[in-house]
Amino acid sequence: MKKTLCLAVAALALTATAQTRNSNGGITPEMMTTIKGAFKNTPADKAIFNAISNNDINKLAVNTASKNNFDNHFSHRVPSKGITNQKSSGRCWLFTGLNVLRAQAMAKHNLPELQFSQNYNFFWDQLEKANLFLQGIIDTSDKPMDDKTVDWLFSHPLSDGGQFTGISDIISKYGVVPAEVMIETNSSNSTSRMSNLIGLKLKEYGLELRDLAAAKAKPAEMQKRKTEMLGEVYRMLALNLGEPPTEFTWTRRDSKGNVVNTKTYTPQSFYAEYLGNDLTNNYVMLMNDPSREYYKLYEIEYDRHAYDGKNWTYVNLPIEDIKEMAIASIKDSTAMYFSCDVGKFFDRERGVLDVDYLDYGSLFGTTFGMDKKQRILTHSSGSSHAMTLVAVDLDENGTPKKWMVENSWGPGANGGHLIMSDKWFDEYMFRLVVDKKYLTGKAAEVLKQKPTMLPAWDPMFADEQ
Repeated sequence: MKKTLCLAVAALALTATAQTRNSNGGITPEMMTTIKGAFKNTPADKAIFNAISNNDINKLAVNTASKNNFDNHFSHRVPSKGITNQKSSGRCWLFTGLNVLRAQAMAKHNLPELQFSQNYNFFWDQLEKANLFLQGIIDTSDKPMDDKTVDWLFSHPLSDGGQFTGISDIISKYGVVPAEVMIETNSSNSTSRMSNLIGLKLKEYGLELRDLAAAKAKPAEMQKRKTEMLGEVYRMLALNLGEPPTEFTWTRRDSKGNVVNTKTYTPQSFYAEYLGNDLTNNYVMLMNDPSREYYKLYEIEYDRHAYDGKNWTYVNLPIEDIKEMAIASIKDSTAMYFSCDVGKFFDRERGVLDVDYLDYGSLFGTTFGMDKKQRILTHSSGSSHAMTLVAVDLDENGTPKKWMVENSWGPGANGGHLIMSDKWFDEYMFRLVVDKKYLTGKAAEVLKQKPTMLPAWDPMFADEQ
């Protein structure tokens, strides 16, 4: 009897709760009548349904007229040679950075061709990121598991993605080697399985380090155990990627294939001889983030690839200011690290990025009206892919009409390059790394500010892949 009574009371309570939800925002029968009335199922609606139910939405939304607006002529272009292919990996940031440096080395030494080993730098990137995570766990071991930073760390133990901070942190410390010195493997070309397994191991290690801290382990004991953990990570990386060389012999040839010299290098000495750039101090990251105040300097916590690296700082500027410096760099034959939201309005077949390419509004009889600021605030758009900015097409007044980037997806349309309209550049470009010598006076002044620190989970931290 008591059980029956309890069930009846519970049912009444659930009914009352449901009625409260309905009266405070649930869909009521009256609302449903209004909602359904919005769909008239006219002959046009039936035709659109038939089309959409049997076809790819993107193909139906193509604005055919926009295909007439592009050619592959550019008034100013940085010389480049050779297209790379990151394959099924998130290493676009690394390919882009090395492509920028490759162009510099070839121009500086008049080399007929040169490819750097992405696999070599990726090995050290993964090891350094593993240490960044483990040391971050040690640093936050006095905080609860549901602390925002601790939660973020366990959610992001390792990634194959990144940005220019990785170029700066990893190459400055470990140098570079030619591609033939440490070739690609299946796991470097298709990184997800390896990275997921190492990430799972790191989470296990993170919990162990927190247990050690809770047991009042001494700092030296914590560091000793962390080093042992990193030894296991190193072993997993070596089994997947091969062990990085500490020394190698390389033969330089001229444009006719004749031998110039044969020398023995370390990765650091090779970098010093063929590049020698101060990646930490000579380059500036420019950001176009209209959701935050312009002419301000920002820094994001954990926005680095090595614990002893440097959180990158961003000069947030209007898009017109960034274009001015980009044009100056291209005119001086200097390619740039460039990142954007590549998946938006992308005609992959033609290798074109154009906001007029897809017309979803006409297809559905509605509007999609958010601006760039609103898309950032609602997590609808953000930096997703890095490429190398190499060309701009200027009209007779010096106004850009279109831009071109060298991509890392292998040969394809435009010889492996993507062409973007200037309007697309405005809406979906986010980051550009320029040599300090191309900074305007106003941008250089911003660098003198004390940066505003943003948390690791800030939308602008997003890794490019």
